[in-house]
Amino acid sequence: MQRKAYVPGVAALLAALLAGCTGGSEGGATADDSNPGQPGVATETVEPGKYRTLPEPCGAVGDKMLDALLPGIEEIADEEQREKAYAGEPTLAYDTDRKVGCRWKVESAEATDHLFVDFERVVSYDGAVSDDSEAERLFAQQVEAADLPEPVVSGSGSAASDSPSGSSSLSSGEAGESADAGPSGEPPTGAGGTPSSSASASSSTDASPDATPAEVQPRLLDDLGDEAFVDDEPGKSGPTATRRTVTVAFRTSNVMVTIEYAEQSATLGVVPDSEEMQDKARKLASQLADSLSG
Repeated sequence: MQRKAYVPGVAALLAALLAGCTGGSEGGATADDSNPGQPGVATETVEPGKYRTLPEPCGAVGDKMLDALLPGIEEIADEEQREKAYAGEPTLAYDTDRKVGCRWKVESAEATDHLFVDFERVVSYDGAVSDDSEAERLFAQQVEAADLPEPVVSGSGSAASDSPSGSSSLSSGEAGESADAGPSGEPPTGAGGTPSSSASASSSTDASPDATPAEVQPRLLDDLGDEAFVDDEPGKSGPTATRRTVTVAFRTSNVMVTIEYAEQSATLGVVPDSEEMQDKARKLASQLADSLSG
């Protein structure tokens, strides 16, 4: 009889122990939740970039576009050499899903033209930074390296600086007016009330034909990809003909595309036309952006 009374007591003790274990398990879950990073706890991740692959670079530029960019290509008499010129030369690539490029070079009686197209797919290895954000950061570095000039401001207003200091600057014409103006702000006059020679010189300087028009100066572009810019660098004059290089670069999502289009005239002293070269390079950039989006 005493043993029968003892067994229920043991059962009660076991039940209490089991209840304690259950409570400990719930407490453990609470402790895990309060310590992010513990195994089994989900962490927030960013979405991968839109693009997982890159186009074949030498096939990305069509024959008609090459005809426009490299005028001498159609004049190549040898058929095999002409086909080789259209095919281009791919750049060395260790990972064609990350970075690829292609080069073309064509000589003619008028000029020698070069074209280089580069595609780079950006991948972020930081789980807290998206591919797009990393591509945006790298493209900002590319813009900074291009060292684009401040935008030209038309009218009487001064151009605000885009430099980190945020300081403003005066154009050459405005600086001349400031130095030559009288106390009332009017330009100084000579005998008979005519403008002085210094004021006339300042006016002549403002209308200098050598000034780069705003529409062809290196600048940011707002009609290409997510962000873009165009750079234009004429080579220095020397014993050989001047070479001009136009660069158009843009980013769309996590892919950055760079186009370098260069031309060297065969005639000494002749500088390739900036507006024409920029127009051709931008048309190619627009086609490449459309092909990526398609």
